[in-house]
This record gives sequence, C-alpha cells and structure tokens, in this order.
Amino acid sequence: MRLVVQVPCLNEEETLPAVLSTIPREIPGIDEILVLIIDDGSTDRTVEVAREHGVVHFVRHARNRGLGRSFHDGVQRALELGADIVVNTDGDNQYPQERIADLVQPILEGRADVVVADRQVHLVEHFSGPKKVLQRVGSRIVNKAAGTELPDAASGFRAYSRDSLMLLNTITRFSYCMETIIQAGNKKLAITSIPVRTNPKTRESRLFGSTYEHVLKSAGAIVRAYIMYKPYVLFSFFAAIFGVLGLSPFVRYAVLKATGDDGNHLQSLLVGTVLLVMSFLSVIVGIIGDLLRTNRALIEDTLEHTKKLRFGQLDPTDTGPVDVAKLAVGRTDAVERRVLRRSRAG
Repeated sequence: MRLVVQVPCLNEEETLPAVLSTIPREIPGIDEILVLIIDDGSTDRTVEVAREHGVVHFVRHARNRGLGRSFHDGVQRALELGADIVVNTDGDNQYPQERIADLVQPILEGRADVVVADRQVHLVEHFSGPKKVLQRVGSRIVNKAAGTELPDAASGFRAYSRDSLMLLNTITRFSYCMETIIQAGNKKLAITSIPVRTNPKTRESRLFGSTYEHVLKSAGAIVRAYIMYKPYVLFSFFAAIFGVLGLSPFVRYAVLKATGDDGNHLQSLLVGTVLLVMSFLSVIVGIIGDLLRTNRALIEDTLEHTKKLRFGQLDPTDTGPVDVAKLAVGRTDAVERRVLRRSRAG
C-alpha cells in the first residue's frame, strides 16, 4: 500500500520545513510514504528547501496556475507514482500533518473513499465571525448539492483512495474543494470526516484577495458543479418561478374583466407573456442540460477506463477474465502481468 502526500506550494520556503518535518514516516497499514511537491510558479527557494529535506518528486509550473490546476496535476503525478491513497495538505502549515495516519484510516478500513478533515471552524481563532458564518453556510449549500453531511466542506486537508481519483475529474481552476465533494456525492462515493485542530496562522491566504472574491468564486464553482449533475432541478425551479409570475397578470386580467373593468392592461399582459416565454426557455435549457449531463456521464466512463489503462490498473493486452479482486486493490504488478501473458502464449 503506497501513500503519496502532495503539497501544493507557492513561495513557501519559510513554512515548508515545518510541513515536511511533521509528515509521518511510518503509518500502520502503509508500506511506503512518498512526498510530492507541486511548485505552482514559486519565485523563492521552495524547491531547493524541499530537496534539502529529502523530497525527490516534483510537479513544476513555470507560472502560477491556481490551486485547482495544482491539485489536478498533483493527482496525475501521484497516480503515475502508483499511489493507492493520496493525501492533500498545504504548504503554509495550516493543517496538522501529524494527523495523516488518522486521515487515511477510514480508507484503509474500507469505510470511505474520501476523507475530509473538519477544521472545527468555530474553534479557529484567526477566523472572524462573518467568515465562520460564511463557512457554515457554504458547507450547508455544498452538502445540499452533494447529498453529504460534512461539517467543513472547504477544508483542503483530505485523503482520497485510488479508486475515487479514477472517478473524479476537476474542471474548476480556482479551487477543487467544493467541486470534488459535489462530484463524489453525486457519484455515490463514501465520504466521511474526522475532526482536527489547525495550526496557528502563518500568512494571509494567496487563494483570494478578499472575502467577497472568495464567496463569489466559490459560489460560481458550486453552481457550475451542481449544474453538471442536476441541471433539471435548477432549471425546473426557474421554470416554475417564471411560470407562476407569468400567469399572475393573466389571472389578474381575468378577475378584473369578470368584475366589469374595461381597462386593457396591456402592460401587465406583456410582462406576463415575457415571463411565460422565460419559463418555456427554462424548460428547454433544462432538457438540453440533462442531455449534456447524460453525455458527460458517458464521457466520464470512457475517461475512467482510460485512466485505469494509463495508470496500470488495466492491462490492454490481457484478453482473459477480469480479476475483480486486483481491480479493487488498485493496481496489478507489471511483472505479474508479463508472466501471465507468457504462460498464456506458451
């Protein structure tokens, strides 16, 4: 069982030593622990510091490409390294790396595909009151969209099984946190949470410039991910709202006519007509969105198969019966596959 701990970094030379020194070297049930640094366009000595602390695996971006892209590229590299479990932490030492053993335990026990650390936001001293409220509200919205019950959906301290990473495909480049939960929930992956206490704040966030920007971008990511999987729910809601509002002027017109009012009320009827047209368009867009959702599901099935071929979970030359047990474990040893092919050929 191989664990890859990936650490996205942007100019983290000061805090990275604390992160690397607290990553466990041994965990019961894990045979090998690798550290992967994702250098997202750092201009300081982040890479040199990592090498000084024994890190040999890197993903490097020539310029800053965002946390979402860093997570995506890190996961691809971790799978290439043969990861059975991938843990994501941050280079600013926000999270307690000492708890990685607890974070991966539900996956080792087969109880979860994804484990999200609960930062217990109400106990975080450097979070302001409004920020704590926004975190709770945001988590509730994500849980509603994903069908989950996570207390801290925005936490970036997470563990993913190899099988879950074959199914998750991040699109958002701002942050992967909300999107992966919504995807995992809608794909019926088992998601759980463990409580942790964060480390003292070391610097301001580089992910966003203000709380307003964070809320705006997070909301966009949530809506986009939700539309991918449940477009009919959203557009049915809009169709119903516009339909009720559009019928109201016509009902009012009928009532006024019944009571002897001789007015034309053309303005109200025009507004009602426009709203009914918007209701009809919402229905059409909902149907198109649902067709695109079906098409996306078919594409993701193909992408899952491609990932398994690429990362050694399937053998394209193996025409024999599929060994389900080996697929569940995650990857088949290349030497074993060659021996099997030779025995069949002989």
